[in-house]
Order: sequence, then C-alpha cells, then structure tokens
Amino acid sequence: MGETDEKDSLTLVLDELIELAALKVGLDNIRHDHERTTAEQVKISQIPAPSFSEDLRGQYFLDRFYELGLTDIHRDAVGNVLGLRSGIGTAAARRDRLTLVVSAHLDTVFPAATDVSVHVRDERLYGPGIADDGRGLAVLPALIRAMDTAALQTIADVWFVATVGEEGTGDLRGVKHLFANPEFVIDGFLSIEPGPPSDITYLATGSHRLRVTYTGPGGHSFGNFGTPSAIHALGRAIARIAEVSVPTSPKTTFTVGVIEGGTSVNTIAAQASMLVDLRSNSDLHLAHLEDEITHLLHSAAGEENDRWNSHAVTVGIEQIGRRPSGSQLSDSPIVRAAVVTARAVGYAPHLNDAQSTDANVAISLGIPAVTLGGGGEAGGVHTLGEFFDTRDAYTGVQRLFMMIILLAGLRKLNDPILSKRIPEQSVQ
Repeated sequence: MGETDEKDSLTLVLDELIELAALKVGLDNIRHDHERTTAEQVKISQIPAPSFSEDLRGQYFLDRFYELGLTDIHRDAVGNVLGLRSGIGTAAARRDRLTLVVSAHLDTVFPAATDVSVHVRDERLYGPGIADDGRGLAVLPALIRAMDTAALQTIADVWFVATVGEEGTGDLRGVKHLFANPEFVIDGFLSIEPGPPSDITYLATGSHRLRVTYTGPGGHSFGNFGTPSAIHALGRAIARIAEVSVPTSPKTTFTVGVIEGGTSVNTIAAQASMLVDLRSNSDLHLAHLEDEITHLLHSAAGEENDRWNSHAVTVGIEQIGRRPSGSQLSDSPIVRAAVVTARAVGYAPHLNDAQSTDANVAISLGIPAVTLGGGGEAGGVHTLGEFFDTRDAYTGVQRLFMMIILLAGLRKLNDPILSKRIPEQSVQ
C-alpha cells in the first residue's frame, strides 16, 4: 500500500468515527465549552509560573485533575503534575500497557514580579503567558471533559501531564524526567502549544547553552594598566564567535544572548560573563559547533594574556542547557494522524520546520511525538504584549480530541495507531 493510500485509509477511519453518536457528543461538547475553556485559560494565566517556580500553578492542576476524576494523580520529583485516564489494556503491569501522554507546560518566561493580569479587548485576551502556554494548559481540562461527556473508553492509558521547565534554562527538565523513568514507558507523546490547528511540529531542534566566565586580577584602569582584563578577553571571544561559519542545512545557529561584568568605568574588570546559545537540527553538527566555540573561548583568554605577557586571565565554561535534536518521517503514523485531523476541522495542514518543544525528548528517542496548536491565534509571544484571539479556538481542541482517539484507539471501534515499544534508550 502506498503513502497516499495509507493516508486515505486513515481519513476514512476518522470519517467513520466522527459520524458516531458518541464522537459527535464529544465534538459538540468542545464547541459549547468554548467560553468555559477560555475562562479557565485566563484563570491559569494569572497564576505566576516562572521556570523553576511553577508550584502555585502546579497545585491548581493537582486540584483540577482531582475534580475531573482522573486517577493516580501526583506531582513527581521535579514538579510535573500527572493524572491518568485509564484505558482498557489488559497488561497487569502499567509499564506494559500502551501509554499516550498528552501534555502542556506550566512555566512561562516571565519573572515572578511580572504583572500577569489578563485584559480583554474585542475578542482578544492580552497578558504575559496568555498563549504560551496558557492555551495549552486550558485545553487539558477541556479534553478530559469532552472524553467523559462522550463516555469514551480508550484502549491505551492516557496520561494528562502539566510539565515544568519547558522554557529557557528550564532545559526541558520536566519531560526529561518523564522519559528517564524506567517504570513509565511512553509509547506516544502529544504536546500542546499556542497555534492554529493547521500547524504540525514533528522535527526537533537541539540546543546547547553555555555560561562562560572570564576571571582575572582586576585593578585600577590607570595605576594597574597592563593587567589583563576579563572584559577584554570576553570581547575577543565574542568577536571570534561572530566570525564562525555554520551550515545552512542542517540549520545551525549561534548567538551571545547576555553579557555581564565590570564594576566601574575606571576599573580593569576582574570578571565578565556571557550566555551563549548554540542550536542545530543535527546533534552531530551541534557537537562540532560546541567544540569549535570552546576552542575559541580558550584562545581568547590566551590572546588577552599574551597581549600583556601574563597568565592571569582564566575562563570557565559551564553547560547550562542541553536539548536533543531529532527527526521522524513526515509519513509516520503520528504525523499522518496530525494531517488528517487538521483537515477534519477545516484547516490545510502545515508541517513546520524543526522547533524546540517538549516533544524534543521523545523525538530524539525515536518515540512518536508531535507538538500541535491548541487553537486560536497568538501574537507577541514571550513579550508583555502577548495576546490570544479566541475566535474559533475550539477547533484546536476538537482536532486534539480526534488525535487522542486515533492514537489511543477506542474500545470496539478503532485500533490505536500507536504500538507498544520496547525501551532501548533513556534520557541522560
């Protein structure tokens, strides 16, 4: 059977399913639930949740999962909040049962002091984090309500998870912890982010992040002239980094995002530091880039010392982030499911370029995973002017509802497109 035939067959399966009374009940519930979902999105977004400080928002989800009737509800060692909607699998041990994770991330990029109030103008919601990932988080309860209203019995266990540490230096610590647990064998992973139902992220951009610190003796700018400067060494390093050549395919990038150091205009700096972001769609190219940058960082310290016939300036390099890259075929079952469900709610599917999301870890391990939009239109993401347009946003929830049905399967109706895997790798 060719690729086109396979896609057509999956469309036929979905077409038959959505004509069933139970499925219609679930889809209608999502549409009628639109205002309730939007109200919860506002409520969630107004709970501060900077990376590493997600406890308050996590507690909200603990309470909500209990209210929604999930089981095995708990917060794990790193702060992820999990709740189970059990399937009808027959395996005695949970690790041997077919398992789908549906997730959204708790954390935002905004510091604790940020005013996260949400304001409504026309049909737009304005507030830091209202879209990323306020929308994804609000969709989790909406999906659970729809499945319960339709009385759906999935074959696979479906875990709903609110993860920590997706943003910035959180370094995907929430999902890394999930996949490092040998007793929690995940067969498919669905991550929800802001975006329309057309978008499909199935490729993962990897990143390495470095904190680089130059240290020297310092001194007075006039009285101690001739002493090597930590800032000058940093400047030499930045100039060298700026000249690095990287391939366009696989896309590979670098930037110095933050610089700090010095005490006054007339002081030879005793310390200077920077944060460096390296990214690539290939782990191999990313490793080569980090090796090259590391060599340049040491060379910059040597150049500053040689300039003043000294050995006083040293450099320290700390890796503060490591996100894996990965790929999967565009005609893999989970991507085909994302394509047909997008069409089912009236959108032309769009396969995104590689991105960095919670799905990175699963994709890097060869586990079927996609990141999909929760519906609506978002803008100004990661800025104080972030907004979310609520019009027709429920279509994103309907699309995700159908994704769960295809991935997890329904008792006596359709087999899951996921299959049980034998774990071969773990996250380091």
